[in-house]
Amino acid sequence: MDCIRSVYESETDYSYEIILIDNNSHDNSVEQIRREFPDLTLIANSENVGFARGNNQGMEAASGRYVLLLNSDTVVRRDTLETMVSFMDSRPDLGASGCKVILPDGSLDKACKRGFPTPSASFYYAFGFSRLFPDKPKYNGYQLGYLDPDQDYPVDALVGAFMLVRRETIEQVGGLDEAFFMYGEDLDWCYRIKEAGWGIHYYPATSIVHLKGGSARRRPFKIVYEFHRAMILFHRKHYRKQYNSMINGAVYAGVGVKFLLSLGVNALRNPRPVPSPAQSLAGSMEAGRQNESKAEVRL
Repeated sequence: MDCIRSVYESETDYSYEIILIDNNSHDNSVEQIRREFPDLTLIANSENVGFARGNNQGMEAASGRYVLLLNSDTVVRRDTLETMVSFMDSRPDLGASGCKVILPDGSLDKACKRGFPTPSASFYYAFGFSRLFPDKPKYNGYQLGYLDPDQDYPVDALVGAFMLVRRETIEQVGGLDEAFFMYGEDLDWCYRIKEAGWGIHYYPATSIVHLKGGSARRRPFKIVYEFHRAMILFHRKHYRKQYNSMINGAVYAGVGVKFLLSLGVNALRNPRPVPSPAQSLAGSMEAGRQNESKAEVRL
């Protein structure tokens, strides 16, 4: 609800439409949304089809010059939409851009500016080297911790919680890969966008708040499983042919070890409260000025 309200409260000369994808939630949230926001488009799935497919549904339903992927557990600033669309209009070479993403405690959501998870970058990240040496580029190829989060620069990848993508780019590279149920689909999309010759840029002139779940809470098994399955999927799709069998085997073994360790750590955490409904918000925002073509936004 707060996410939708924050979009409607945006101060922008761009018009927009909002599309909500509900992945078979079991409470009355759909009815509440319909009552409070009668102007948005709601697509209610009979099952949880996952993050990638749900977002693709939103993109297919929306129209416009840009698509914004925006998690339903986020709150945008009043200037966010105006700032980011104006920036993209000034950079026709860019296929996608993302703003600064802040967690509730005021810290940076490090996933908002990333490098690709090459075998070496993944190893240093997964086994803590990036935390031990935060200022060393060699050990921070994935989260780019050595870069100033208040400066803008080109990056490999953004986070699916906020990603503004040019419609022309989507028409060229396609939507999210639905082989990824959750996690990894944003990295894969960015990889394909850059492979097609488009730039990707981190632009912290504005920000959003990302209300992630607490890290001290126990996660459902499927969350832990899908996180690690996404690592395998991404490597097989983009890196397997670039490396020999020894390195590929080490990658798969490393993911397996990390998966087992994550299950052990997860079991020691406090039980997680009853999860919120399986609902993702997708929306379409107009990426042109009033009376121009719309830009699609996922909320």
